Amino acid sequence: MSAPLLEIRDLHVSVEGKEILKGISLTVEKGRLYALMGPNGSGKSTLSHTLMGHPKYQVTQGQILLNGNDLISLKTDARGRAGIFLAFQYPTAIPGVSVANFMRTAMKARFGDQFQPKEFRKQFKSAMAALGIDEAFATRYVNDGFSGGEKKRHEILQMALLKPELALLDETDSGLDIDALRIVAEGINHLRGPALGILLITHYQRILNYVQPDLVHVLIEGKIIRSGGKELAHELEEKGYAPYEPVKKEALIS
Repeated sequence: MSAPLLEIRDLHVSVEGKEILKGISLTVEKGRLYALMGPNGSGKSTLSHTLMGHPKYQVTQGQILLNGNDLISLKTDARGRAGIFLAFQYPTAIPGVSVANFMRTAMKARFGDQFQPKEFRKQFKSAMAALGIDEAFATRYVNDGFSGGEKKRHEILQMALLKPELALLDETDSGLDIDALRIVAEGINHLRGPALGILLITHYQRILNYVQPDLVHVLIEGKIIRSGGKELAHELEEKGYAPYEPVKKEALIS
């Protein structure tokens, strides 16, 4: 039996000496989309940054395996070349760098000698057309003056061209109005397929009205406390996270 695309085993992560993740275990298979839901401060973004290799996040225990190989020893750029993509909650603007030049550089770094400069323009235009993005987008500076929806669509465009094996979508629905949310969701659905595993991290259920998850995990205070099908997301929308959160000592005292 082949190894899962991503396997996390008893992962503990600390930030500046404070433990944030307290023993997470989960797997991601190619061709499937997993939703990781939880309230603010539960550790969702900590997990995405840890998987991407941010030096601020220290793994104190556990394993992260990509296609059966140790991931913890790899630096961030190596993880990107290995096929991991992170869509940020708040994408950074890069004034002076056009979207086209940014994508050309990113694809060259991702694919190395396999990157074909002569084919880039064709691939770039094809991806924009498939995602319904105007060609004028190519000459704009990366995220400079972009609306929230444009920033997220740019990240979906990156996914389309970089062809990751594992996509980490960190609250990609954050700050989007209904129309932008629908457009971004359509882009995610367009890219779903047997070669891609997706971990969609979100606080709200609303994006899951458009992107159907195969499995939903609930993260509370650094631990996955429940997993289930898409109906679990609807339950969270109805009841909130309070029923899953531990009772605070001060609440018992009062």
